Amino acid sequence: MFAAERRQLILEMVRANGAVSLRELARVVQTSEVTVRRDVRALEAEGLLDRRHGGAVLPGGFTRESGFPQKSHLATAEKTAIADVAAGLVEEGEAVVVGAGTTTQELARRLARVPGLTVVTNSLLVAQALAHANRVEVVMTGGTLRGSNYALVGSGAEQSLQGLRVSRAFLSGSGLTAERGLSTSNMLSASVDRALVQAAAEVVVLADHTKLGTDTMFQTVPTDVMTRLVTDEPPPHDDRAATELQALADQGVQITVAGGQSAASGGLDGLGGRRPRRDSPLPVQRRGGPTAQLRSASPLPDPGDRERARVADMRRR
Repeated sequence: MFAAERRQLILEMVRANGAVSLRELARVVQTSEVTVRRDVRALEAEGLLDRRHGGAVLPGGFTRESGFPQKSHLATAEKTAIADVAAGLVEEGEAVVVGAGTTTQELARRLARVPGLTVVTNSLLVAQALAHANRVEVVMTGGTLRGSNYALVGSGAEQSLQGLRVSRAFLSGSGLTAERGLSTSNMLSASVDRALVQAAAEVVVLADHTKLGTDTMFQTVPTDVMTRLVTDEPPPHDDRAATELQALADQGVQITVAGGQSAASGGLDGLGGRRPRRDSPLPVQRRGGPTAQLRSASPLPDPGDRERARVADMRRR
């Protein structure tokens, strides 16, 4: 396929979906992500699309939001892996809140197997995924239906959450940065998400790597409120996404990477305590980890000091 043909196809995919990851573009046009990235840069220079970490969006993507049909076809494998990991955080008999989104819908399908669970949600898709689950109670908020993402929003939804307290909230969004935390493009959705956060003792954010470093209009979960982020591993060449993960970890967010190797508590779980940078991983300094322990340990006694002390003791006698 010639470059002009590739770029035309890339542009058509972005126009149809609103946002497309580099992985998906490379798969469709049957070329490498390096080549696709050059094509995206060229199209951005012509003002035909905007680049984002790990993907491309329509111009003005800062204020735009893709509808559910478009989002449901983006990063599907990554969302499935993230949902698998997130479901493992939920225990039998818990009460949780689950926000709207395609990733949280995948999570809901897995929560259907957790007995004794109570799920509070403003998402029709989440409720539908749990509708026939045995021993799972679904509590829906009130509110006005927002058709683009099948979610209940508005004052009715927010008021129904007042006085609610659950163990944790699972939320997704349109963008995630270490500076602002999770954000979304719609004011009504953001307001309900903030109410969901207020109801939970812990906040778990579900976001694939294409959302890392993307900033949208309305903040929903500030970084200092996030307990944990469940994401997928960024491509080796995606330095900016890896840097964003490191910055989130430095601010105290527990990072769990779906599909990675198990790691010790703290830092970047699933990356083996390392963050990818080009092809060479750099070690992550963990708070209170082995490095801190070595620094706080008492120094080994010097043999010469022991001998001098013995001689002095004999003289005193």
